[in-house]
Amino acid sequence: MDEIKKSIDDCIDGLRDELTSLSTFIHDNPELGNQEYKAAAILCDTLEKYGFSVERGYLGIETAFKADYGRRDEVSVAIMAEYDALPGLGHGCGHNLICAAAVGAAIALKPVADMFGGLVTVFGTPAEETNGAKVPMAAAGVFDPYDIAIMAHPSDKYCVYSSSLAMDALQFEYFGKAAHAASAPHEGINALDAVLQLFNGVNALRQQMEDGSRVHGIITDGGKAPNIIPDHAEARFYVRAKTRMKLDILREKVIRCARGAEMATGSRLEISNFEFSFDDMVTNRHLAETCKENLKRLGVHELSENDESMGSTDMGNVSHRVPSMHLYFRIVEPGTPGHSIEMCNASGSEEGINAMMIAAKALAMTATDVMRDEELRKRIRDEFTKNLK
Repeated sequence: MDEIKKSIDDCIDGLRDELTSLSTFIHDNPELGNQEYKAAAILCDTLEKYGFSVERGYLGIETAFKADYGRRDEVSVAIMAEYDALPGLGHGCGHNLICAAAVGAAIALKPVADMFGGLVTVFGTPAEETNGAKVPMAAAGVFDPYDIAIMAHPSDKYCVYSSSLAMDALQFEYFGKAAHAASAPHEGINALDAVLQLFNGVNALRQQMEDGSRVHGIITDGGKAPNIIPDHAEARFYVRAKTRMKLDILREKVIRCARGAEMATGSRLEISNFEFSFDDMVTNRHLAETCKENLKRLGVHELSENDESMGSTDMGNVSHRVPSMHLYFRIVEPGTPGHSIEMCNASGSEEGINAMMIAAKALAMTATDVMRDEELRKRIRDEFTKNLK
């Protein structure tokens, strides 16, 4: 390990108690998306303490922030911090470890930024589990000037080649006509029948769906009483596919199912998005290989070659704007599901902290390689440009 990386290793080791306290506080005070007031405050306070210039309420999002150190003379690095929890499960996705790793990596990179004329930015990105803040940030172009964007997420394995599905969150709302369900059903228009026909249409569509696609929904309003023909019914679906292009095709097929149900029942349909749309994750292979080598230097030798996730993340939107990597680091036994009580317990454990420390070091060392190697930056950018075509 060279001198700069040794100093990063030492710096993050020296931050262990503070990063543990930070992670534990957020773990023990879980907050849902866009309600992460305590988490955002302690993260901003910590970064300000270490000399970062912090903009709170970034882009008008109350619990978002942007924390800068240095200036972009030659190179700039963006590190993503997530800190929202799950309803009923707390930090069953381990976001308390994500933000702690981001803070540790950013602090360790300060001397590197000074040395190579670089800018290090931590983006506090709320609500990844729902209305992900990276979506409007990416749309606003805030990541475009950066050379790379990186983050680390707890998992049941170490993996640098992550993927995710593009996703649209569709709401289908049907309007019918109320009537007495026994004495005058012929006078009504049943909005719930339209929702049921929608589900039947989607289920029939599954045979023609491409492998890797997912459509799953719930009925959020099915009427108020069994003796009243429902004049309003609503369903929400997540529609997912491997790429944005494939998702656009599948989305239209699902919408046709919805419109067919409208025609069949005589109801009126309104379609909307109940959450932001996520793009598929595009991992930059040159960036991932750089991280992989750093993980090996840190003693991690069991790495999965690829994580073909059937989930979705707003980091996908970032990866379409800037060369990106979404590192997974292991805190539970292989096969343990995410969004589980086991993951929640592990994200508050000593083993979780140990893995978070490795992730923070891997992020900082990878960013160091990028900041000091102009040729590597060119290869990363060339690959990104090629993938956009």
